[in-house]
Amino acid sequence: MSFFKPMNVDETDDKKSVELSEKIENIKCLIIGSGPAGYTAAIYAARANLNPVIIQGMEPGGQLTTTTEVENFPGYPEGVTGPVMMEDLKAQAERFGTDIRWGEVTKVDFSKRPFRIIVDDKQQIDAESVIISTGATAKYLGIESEKKFRGAGVSACATCDGFFYKGKDVAVVGGGDSAIEEATYLAGLCNKVYLVVRKGYLRASKAMQKRVENIKNVEVLYEHNTKEITGDKVVTGLTLIKRMGKPDEEEVKIKIDGFFLGIGHTPNSKIFKDYLDLDETGYIKTIPGTSKTNILGVFAAGDVQDSIYRQAVTAAGSGCMAALDTEKFFAEFD
Repeated sequence: MSFFKPMNVDETDDKKSVELSEKIENIKCLIIGSGPAGYTAAIYAARANLNPVIIQGMEPGGQLTTTTEVENFPGYPEGVTGPVMMEDLKAQAERFGTDIRWGEVTKVDFSKRPFRIIVDDKQQIDAESVIISTGATAKYLGIESEKKFRGAGVSACATCDGFFYKGKDVAVVGGGDSAIEEATYLAGLCNKVYLVVRKGYLRASKAMQKRVENIKNVEVLYEHNTKEITGDKVVTGLTLIKRMGKPDEEEVKIKIDGFFLGIGHTPNSKIFKDYLDLDETGYIKTIPGTSKTNILGVFAAGDVQDSIYRQAVTAAGSGCMAALDTEKFFAEFD
């Protein structure tokens, strides 16, 4: 698929194609997306004289910009807020000459080198190499109170934020493997964990179901739907609807200090699907032990290719790998 002027286009399309072609820019190393993976890739790429350019995306800094406290990233003994840490990484990347730009990549053509990228549907870039670090977006229920308390008791990452609820009561919503993993992790920290399951059964694997059944401080609430997360400045409770839509439907209220989403993530890989190999849930496949994709010269780092760990430190590590792989690519093929 190409995003240049096709045959048999009308006059409007022809003018748009000419407008794009007049703005072509040639870049040696283009990094799509920021966050720990993108910024770390930029630091290494800049030090290797690859002259990287970052297109930040719609959420500059990635998911960590919505996180209040980060206590498990090396180098911050007193902890740090997500936004501050991302500004630190950004400043370090800029220190070595990285060109960091606002914008969103809206189309790509990886059919041949140089790779052709469209930013904000108007600017065309030709890139000799591409590092994709667009991350993944946590799935949310879509209720208003969920937005209100995001970062103030609502979290999509137990490993990231569970420590703050040590000895407290929390709820995890979801019935699959992800939810049980979250609940299992939190059970080792929290006083009580409610697992809120919409259906009358768990969708998780048998092994995961057996695991959660044997944890004493996890209570599974079957046939419960989340109606509202309650509190003032922080989460203090949860309103559920038991057996919603049935004659014996009832409202249930529980006291909690934290609410965790365990319904999965959506990798931000949609615009690459025509060129890159993705797994069944949309994560970019990379050659094991590398950041290499099925397209020579295109690399992937961070949560867009990691469905397992999804941590800032592992994302940063994979960003380093992507930059080193890019450097080797130029040494071998250019």
